[in-house]
This record gives sequence, structure tokens and C-alpha cells, in this order.
Amino acid sequence: MKKLILAAVFSILPASLCADSVIEEIIARVNNSVITRSEFVRSKDQLKQEIQATGVADPEKEYAQKERDSLRDLIDQQLLLEKAKDLEITGDAEIVKRLDEMRKQMGLASLEDLEKAAQAQGVSFEEFKQNMKNSIVTEEVIGREVGQHLQPTHEEIEKFYNEHKSELDRPEQIRLSEILLAVKKPTGTDAADPAADEKAAADAEAKAKDLLAKINGGLAFDEAAKKFSEGPTAQQGGDLGYFKRGTLAKGLDDLVFGMKANAVTDTVRTKQGFVIMKVTEHTPGGIPAMKDVTQQIQGAIYRQKLQPALRVYLTKLREDAFIDIKQGYVDSGASPNQTKPQITTTQAAGAKELKKKKKLGIL
Repeated sequence: MKKLILAAVFSILPASLCADSVIEEIIARVNNSVITRSEFVRSKDQLKQEIQATGVADPEKEYAQKERDSLRDLIDQQLLLEKAKDLEITGDAEIVKRLDEMRKQMGLASLEDLEKAAQAQGVSFEEFKQNMKNSIVTEEVIGREVGQHLQPTHEEIEKFYNEHKSELDRPEQIRLSEILLAVKKPTGTDAADPAADEKAAADAEAKAKDLLAKINGGLAFDEAAKKFSEGPTAQQGGDLGYFKRGTLAKGLDDLVFGMKANAVTDTVRTKQGFVIMKVTEHTPGGIPAMKDVTQQIQGAIYRQKLQPALRVYLTKLREDAFIDIKQGYVDSGASPNQTKPQITTTQAAGAKELKKKKKLGIL
């Protein structure tokens, strides 16, 4: 199971994280940083994989539309990483937190075990961490420099709500959790012994009623499920997910849809044993009141505003930076107000000498 999770986590990594670095062609300079051709090619390969994973109808067309921004996106990242240094954003605490979450997801005992698991897959763990850290710090820069200025007003929220009411319409649904106490005959009991059947059922029912009393007395349902449930959802705290009205057996459907959120059923006899159920959420059908979806609307408006605002911000960073693109490559996010670095006579001579040495095989 750990290997399956590990494969899923590291399968999206750039190929260079699984191989030695090679000194090669520089296609762009962003202040004191460089972008190499292999990074550029790798970013396009990763883009292609991501598009294919989404299952779009025409992945080749989607790729053709987005591929032209590959260099732009690499330059964006370098500009944001440099801004992170100016803002003293390191991502040190967050990277430890995220790696620990990954460790828990994979069921590993320590971060050292996570590193060993990565190495077993041929992955450079240090480069993987750096890749994750870059993502963390760029997200924080965007949030601090752009996102915090995009809070929607009450008028914008109200306008969005009125214009999207039909999209907000929803069916009635509930979220259920369960605790199952199975009916088990003692080992060696005759399968055709009705007395044994009755005793096994009575024992399971007694255990279920005792547990229900503890839950009604304050024991957390999810903790009780993890500790006592014999069903497949025990480790998830008994969570069964969401159900629309009419999708459950009629008797159960009538029971749980007649309950409010956080209500717990009595013990219910099923084929598997005795079940205790909890309605963890109960969402009424129809168009919700604006106050009930304000947070959802804020997120939608934020996403609408973010990309245009981010491009404005990145354009300004470009205008304050020195960016040099090798002939034949295009930064689709370039600003007409950018200042192209001027190569001095000394720099030009140095570059010419370096080229000569490479040609002769000295470098």
C-alpha cells in the first residue's frame, strides 16, 4: 500500500529529480537566476501529462493553447521566488508540516523513512523538498502581495448571488456516519443452531445499545467508530459520505432524512449486524439563503479576480527586473516596458572566449 501511495506522489515529479543534473544550455536569465533548456522541456512534458490526466476531449488542442506559456510560467516562478527573499518568506515551517502530512498519509514512522522510501524509488529527496518549498513560498507571495487585496465587497457578493441563483440550486442531501457491530457466532458453533443465532444477535445488540448510551452521554461518534466499529469505514470515523433523498432504502431514507444535523439514530438491525448512524450534515434542498453560501461566493469571486490581478503584478515584477531571453524563445508574459540587460564589451569578450573553449572541447 505504501508503495502505491509513494508511486502516486512521486510520479508527477520532473525527471531531473530522479537523475543527476547536467550542465547545459541556458535559455533565459532572470536577474541572478537562470532557466535551462532541460527545465523548459521538462515543464512542457509535465504540462502534457497534467492535461492528459484531466481527461479533456481534445488534449492536443489544450496543450497547443497552453504550451506557448511554458517559458512565461518558469519566469513567473523565478520572479516570485526572488520576491519571497525580499519579503523574507522561507517556507521552512510549512515544508516540515506538509512532509509530515505526507508521511502520515503513507503510514511511515518518521521523515527519515519518507526519505528512504523516496530514495528507493530513485527520487532525489532534497530536490523534491526544494520543488515543494518553491511552491509553498510562491503561493505565500501571491497571497500576501495579490490575494489580500482582492476581498469582495458586500455589493459584489450580492450581485454574484442574484446572477447565479440557478447554479446555487441544490437537492436535499445528508452526510452519514455509521458504527457497525457485527453478529458473530462463537467459533465451532453449528451453523444451523437457531439458539446460537439468537444469542449472537442478542450479544451484538447489547453491545450496540451500551455503546449508544455512551455516545448519548458524550462519547464522540467518530472516536467510537474508530475504536469499536467493525465496518469498513471505521478508520474514517464511520464516514459514509453524502446521500440525496431517495437513494437509500425507503425505511432508512425516511428515518435519516427526518433527522437534524448531529442527531444519532437508535440501534438499527441490518443483515451485517446492528448499526448506529449519525447525520453529520443535513442540507435542505432549493436555493440557499445568501448568508449560507457567502463563503462559497467569496471563493468564486476571488478566483475570478486572481488571475488578471496576478498577471498585472507579474508584469510589474518584470518591469523592475533584468530579463534576457535567448533568441528563438518567447516570454508570452513580457511587458513592452521591460529593460533588456545591456552586455558590456568585457562581458561580450568573455562570452566569446567561453564559446571558443566549448568548441575546442576544453569545457
